[in-house]
Amino acid sequence: MSATLELAMELVSRPSVTPDDQGCQGLLAGRLEGLGFVCEHLRFGEVDNLWARLGDDAPVLCFAGHTDVVPAGPVDAWQSDPFRPEIRDGLLYGRGSADMKGSVAAFTTACERFLLGNGGTFQGSLAFLMTSDEEGPAVNGTTRVVETLEARNEKITWCLVGEPSSSDRVGDVVKNGRRGSLSCELVVNGVQGHVAYPHLARNPIHCLAPALAELTTTEWDQGNDDFPPTTLQVSNISSGTGAGNVIPGQCRVAFNFRFSTVQSPDILKERVREIFDRHDMVYETRWTLSGMPFLTAAGELVTASQQAIRQITGHDARLSTAGGTSDGRFIAPTGAQVLELGPLNATIHQVDECVAVEDLDTLSRIYESILNRLLM
Repeated sequence: MSATLELAMELVSRPSVTPDDQGCQGLLAGRLEGLGFVCEHLRFGEVDNLWARLGDDAPVLCFAGHTDVVPAGPVDAWQSDPFRPEIRDGLLYGRGSADMKGSVAAFTTACERFLLGNGGTFQGSLAFLMTSDEEGPAVNGTTRVVETLEARNEKITWCLVGEPSSSDRVGDVVKNGRRGSLSCELVVNGVQGHVAYPHLARNPIHCLAPALAELTTTEWDQGNDDFPPTTLQVSNISSGTGAGNVIPGQCRVAFNFRFSTVQSPDILKERVREIFDRHDMVYETRWTLSGMPFLTAAGELVTASQQAIRQITGHDARLSTAGGTSDGRFIAPTGAQVLELGPLNATIHQVDECVAVEDLDTLSRIYESILNRLLM
């Protein structure tokens, strides 16, 4: 059994459902301290965070990730206990195996081999940023650690986030940016009444319907060379008393924008308000900006990662900004070059989440090659 697989299994065996770290970061800190890292345990609220650094000089290459996982769901739907890692047909099964304890293990063993191979001598600094709040509200995790680092002017030059970025084979896709995420909780107010007397009521669903139709068919932009067009998706609608003869007095809707660098939250909000006002709705909105879009352009980190993938796997990596958000959105605004590079994302958050055992070792060798290219 490889060192990467062994560590991945040990991490998966800990039921670290957000925000409970279950000692994962302590396990990692023990390994890193043995390599000479100085480890800081930064706890904010119920969230555990780990900042570990080896070296005092720039440039700083940081491996960023999370030790928390989403709930397993119905355990009896799994072929094996989600927190009892099991290998079947070359695949490691368990919650967090792909998202992203496998990557965390690969980070660690790559650093161990890198430091052992060069006698601990390298240029710049190595760092780890781990949180137990990535799958949750993401309020007391990476964003708070970054605030702490910024307050003491401690900068990250290059950051590799171990999110599962690959599609068909490990390393085929590297995420060099992410779209922004803007959510809205909308309340449309009406007047409750009897369905037989609509002239005495105001149906908020009827008021909403034409406005919602316009929202979902609007072209917000055409995107650009790096990002697809902005999208809007409605995730929840609720209204009514449950009775068939009552016009409801209120309708609640939740929708989300995923937007590119050609958009701004303020412009999107203003365009939405214009649509609602034109349809004579009585409404309230509560907006939440989860993250701004970011893009890491061509540079040292992109070049080193693509060269390392080609060296280890023999194939070329494609750059992409598709998908959801990640904690990279908190690190990129500091000026760091940020990439997401991890295993296949085919089973993340699903029952029987798994990762190929061979891919874990491949990923670790890719990380080690990147280390050699950037810090030697």
